[in-house]
Amino acid sequence: MKVIVCGAGQVGFNIARYLSNEDNDVTVIDQRADLIRKMSDTLDVQCVLGHASHPPVLEQAGAADADMIIAVTAADEVNMVACQVAHSLFKVPTTIARVRSQNYLQPIWSNLFSPEHLPIDVIISPEIEVARAITRRLQVPGAIEVIPLAGDKVRLIGVRCTEDTPLVNTPLRQLTVLFPDLNIVIVGIVRQGKAIVPTAEDQMLPGDEVMFVVDTLHIGRAMTAFGHEEPEARRVVIFGGGNIGQFLAQQICACSAGCAVKVIEADRARAEVVAKSLPNSIVLNGDVLDAAMLDEASVGTAETVVAVTNDDETNILSALLAKRHGAKRVMALVNKTDYGPLMSTLGIDVVISPRAITVSNILHHVRRGRIHAVHSIHEGFGELIEADAMETSPLVGKPLKEIKLPNGVLLGAVVRQGKVISPRGTTVVQSGDRVILFAESDVVKKVEKMFSVRLEYF
Repeated sequence: MKVIVCGAGQVGFNIARYLSNEDNDVTVIDQRADLIRKMSDTLDVQCVLGHASHPPVLEQAGAADADMIIAVTAADEVNMVACQVAHSLFKVPTTIARVRSQNYLQPIWSNLFSPEHLPIDVIISPEIEVARAITRRLQVPGAIEVIPLAGDKVRLIGVRCTEDTPLVNTPLRQLTVLFPDLNIVIVGIVRQGKAIVPTAEDQMLPGDEVMFVVDTLHIGRAMTAFGHEEPEARRVVIFGGGNIGQFLAQQICACSAGCAVKVIEADRARAEVVAKSLPNSIVLNGDVLDAAMLDEASVGTAETVVAVTNDDETNILSALLAKRHGAKRVMALVNKTDYGPLMSTLGIDVVISPRAITVSNILHHVRRGRIHAVHSIHEGFGELIEADAMETSPLVGKPLKEIKLPNGVLLGAVVRQGKVISPRGTTVVQSGDRVILFAESDVVKKVEKMFSVRLEYF
């Protein structure tokens, strides 16, 4: 597949890396020479220096025979125009644009991106997606990751193990013995910064980050098994009143009746805007690194503090200050990947990566076959894939113990007629089943083929 990526920033770089690693023909456009040089030196991609929405630049990038354009530059308008030009002049079949400004996304303007106006197939709004991802984590106390799948009948949950976690030092094969009625499959363990696909003999150790797929109805029991029985947060303080902070506060107020939300925003004008949009919340104008302001916001009694300002360092430091003031749980928005391994040792409970969330949203539009959703897990470790099993798939019609899955692939759940089935050796996948599986990065292409319709079937 030939893909043009407009924008060589963090999101563009990671999309290009994913796609080029899978032998796609990738061309990256950016007007910043330093980023283009870094991209060219690091990845096996073609690079074009220039303005992504200019027709000659798109022509030079090969838009005439491209299958897809993904526009993720820093400017919404450039992304939209690049997609418009690619569609109108070069007939590019699929156009994807990142749009950050909420002014374009209000329901009143919902027909803006229709074929007769701005023909963009997929609009990605990172701020909205990040706020939703944080809201999901708030709804499952103790989770560091929550991803809904199969219409939210199944979820991927991430937890961090401690010395007090009941399941540490227990071989994974014993989980079905200890919890025979619990539909849970552990698909990944991150240990000392390195991710592994576990075997039945592996054990969870203190300090591990564990990712498991579970029937949504069993989440409470699963979290109890991992030592988490905390109630859902009712007192939340949000540091930063930008688009993410504002939308997050709106989401919390809409989803959790009786939840008290406070927002601290440094810019007075922006604080007034946020206050008008949150009539049932308290919005304070002040510095999140000011101890007096934290006291005024009653951070010490907050069950969760979420730091989502526009600065990584401010988010990290303010989250640590909140923890010192007595906040039970702190989350921090962090864009820089270099900071990731430090977070748990510093005492930050949950790290939110806007880049990873945006990449996941884009990837499932790239995947082919009967694939409904794709989520990138742990900085390129692998992908959680939700797909329909077809009659021609090698997964269908045999007990799983007789099917040789590629190394690095684990089946997490099967959903059949609304019922969640935890896969065992005797489980037989049927045509039409919704399958949730995890695949390491280097075998994703093999998994994609498993869910593609073969020509001879017709």
